[in-house]
Amino acid sequence: MDLQQLRYVVEVASTSNFTRAAERCFVTQSALSHQIAALERELGQRLFVRSSRSVRLTEAGEAFVPHARAALLATEQAKEDAAASAGEIVGTLRLGVIPTVTAVDVPPLLVAYRAAHPSARVELRVGNSDALMAAIRAGELDVGLLGLREEVQPSGVASRLLASEGLVAVVPSGHALAESASVRISDLADMTFADFPAGTSGRAQSDAAFDGAHVARDVAFEADSAELILGLVAAGLAVTLLAPGVVARSNADVVTVDLRHGPVRDEYVAWDRTGPRSAARAFLDVLAAVGSAQQEAGPEETSEPASG
Repeated sequence: MDLQQLRYVVEVASTSNFTRAAERCFVTQSALSHQIAALERELGQRLFVRSSRSVRLTEAGEAFVPHARAALLATEQAKEDAAASAGEIVGTLRLGVIPTVTAVDVPPLLVAYRAAHPSARVELRVGNSDALMAAIRAGELDVGLLGLREEVQPSGVASRLLASEGLVAVVPSGHALAESASVRISDLADMTFADFPAGTSGRAQSDAAFDGAHVARDVAFEADSAELILGLVAAGLAVTLLAPGVVARSNADVVTVDLRHGPVRDEYVAWDRTGPRSAARAFLDVLAAVGSAQQEAGPEETSEPASG
């Protein structure tokens, strides 16, 4: 058994596809399959069930893969810590961000990180906050930039609050509310909404606000992209609630209206609470140095699991 075999198994488990796993490992599919077969013979257990349509882990594979991931991570950590002891950051920073992050400007932040640590590699994943937190807890991501409704804190990860921002109503130009100085949740009743998919953290702020006001709403359009949501609003098909910073970055022809007693979104940076890798620690240092006008100073704390 060697590390390369473990890497192949983990990639197949992650992709559920031998061809994609081979591409990600920069080897031929036949070479990858041969090495996994050799490992299975050594273990005396099949790790995968293969069919013409799918690849899935066997019971033995389900038990084996977490240990394989841990072994690979420990190996990378050993290399990175050895380099860090000499003042060099190597390895890969796996960063997850929500698509509506506004507390920091991500591209300049990554430029600053790469300038400070040119030997480090950065991998970026975009997703909703719940998925990013789960990936951090599973060891698949090192750091996440999250957005959560005010009453909820990051769960099972270490975190630091970056900024808080009240959502605004976003309506098409020429809309009946476009000239209003402010509106209430009740003023938006019976309007057609565009929003993030139900059950996602991006949707939670708006759902909680309408539920709390005992106002029903019609979410006819669901999208993962804030730009698409704003495009639907600009076309006159819907209204929405978004953080003003998200709207400010868009060229969509829409109008923002202050929302009285509306929902608040908190943005956090989160990382592995058991101890971040050196690449992650370096990123947190750069984030603290670069900061933003909205970033809150204060100690880094490990959040407790969210209730409710």
